[in-house]
Amino acid sequence: MTPDAAVSGPSPVAARGWFITLEGGDGAGKTTQAERLEQWLVDHGLEVVRTREPGGTPLGQRIREIVLHERGHVAPRAEALLYAADRAHHVETVVRPALARGAVVLQDRYIDSSVAYQGVARGLGAEQIRTVSDWAADGLTPDLTVLLDLDVSVGRARVAAARGDVFDRLESEAETFHETVRAAFLAMAGAEPERFLVVDAAEPADTVQGHIRAAVSGRVGVS
Repeated sequence: MTPDAAVSGPSPVAARGWFITLEGGDGAGKTTQAERLEQWLVDHGLEVVRTREPGGTPLGQRIREIVLHERGHVAPRAEALLYAADRAHHVETVVRPALARGAVVLQDRYIDSSVAYQGVARGLGAEQIRTVSDWAADGLTPDLTVLLDLDVSVGRARVAAARGDVFDRLESEAETFHETVRAAFLAMAGAEPERFLVVDAAEPADTVQGHIRAAVSGRVGVS
């Protein structure tokens, strides 16, 4: 993941930008796929802003430390509102300005994560969390959401191998919690097939990237 929003490549000719988000459980490969997609888009002459939630701004970095690394209990509603606060600031100061100048915004996690983790898995209510999140983002919806779907046990094993069994607050939740998150993501993808691309993240990384590029190329006009 990038610690802050990162800009690369020249400004595109396009008059409007494209908002692409990557979603999925821990260990699904979002960072790897975002890095590869960013380079491919830059190679095609597009400006790319690669960012994340939480943590795409200096303020967001501080919020990220709280929601993912705070010791002790954080009330679920407080957790959800912290994510919403990060989103409101991030959309206003990073995402919308980039889209306004025609950039491709490539973002790790967005509203769908809040719905899956806090709305469904935390039991706060999917519609309630989506309403708060939509308000925080002032109604901004991705042009494409790539859902990297992966068996929970495989994803957790990947995280453990990469970090030596060091997990953040959400990663440390029970496997049943993450199974609920996965089911919530798949339900959202089923309800909005025109926005979602569901990719089997167990496939080789090159194959996964190929699926993503095929979907992106039709939207941003590159091949």
